[in-house]
Amino acid sequence: MGFPGTWMTESESTVYRVVPKCACSTIGQILYYSDHGEFFDGDIHDATSGLHKWALDESQPLIEKNVKDHASFAFTCVRNPYTRVLSSFFDKICGIQRNGNRYRGNLVPLVTQKYGIEVGGEDGKQEFDQIASFRRFLLFARDTIRWRKPMDPDIHWSAMSGHVSTFIVNGGHYDKIVHTERFNEGMQDVLDAIETRVEVDLDTIPRFNESEGHGPKRMHPVADYFDDLSMHLVREIYKRDFDLFKYDMDDPGNKMPVAEIDLDEVHARLGD
Repeated sequence: MGFPGTWMTESESTVYRVVPKCACSTIGQILYYSDHGEFFDGDIHDATSGLHKWALDESQPLIEKNVKDHASFAFTCVRNPYTRVLSSFFDKICGIQRNGNRYRGNLVPLVTQKYGIEVGGEDGKQEFDQIASFRRFLLFARDTIRWRKPMDPDIHWSAMSGHVSTFIVNGGHYDKIVHTERFNEGMQDVLDAIETRVEVDLDTIPRFNESEGHGPKRMHPVADYFDDLSMHLVREIYKRDFDLFKYDMDDPGNKMPVAEIDLDEVHARLGD
């Protein structure tokens, strides 16, 4: 299986396991900048040079050797499950993607037909009942994760612990897990632990939110989208994420972590 979703700087200063919807565009650009002194021109997910990626055949043996030898500082980044799944809905279900099309072709017609989800019209910009549609999307997300129907779960709403675990199961070890909500603090810890070719000043780094503007603007506070049933669904899908990455399962309005992540616990529970 190897190390899917793993990126490494060309200088091998650090190894990063991508978790979708967790600041991955910004992190990728920081890693690129730390080697080259400039940002990649475009979406960093499209870069095929300047950064080693497991998806590139020539990068795989280099990443595999580094990770198995634990030759570099390795890290990943996580996010509150409530805000992450909400972001996935607005970006991937309601949004028009950077290629000008809907995400995954027939996915949106499928969920609108089977689950009664509205997405803001053809361009994703028209008004609709965001709360009702999001709660129906949660039913769909739960069905994909629990029963793999009507399709396999998508990487953008499958549990973070699943992404994080493949790195551990296949022989990797994390030195740091960054909370998106404390991004500068956590990313500074990473930069302090590694030698970069180019100095990185996090205070001047822009945020590369590639999904921003794809879909409709969120019209309500996060907590308004989650009633008792939708909180139950989120707990069912993401309980391990809340436990391991220390987020508040009982208050969707509190996006901040409630404790420090215990790396030993993460490796023990996800290494099976």
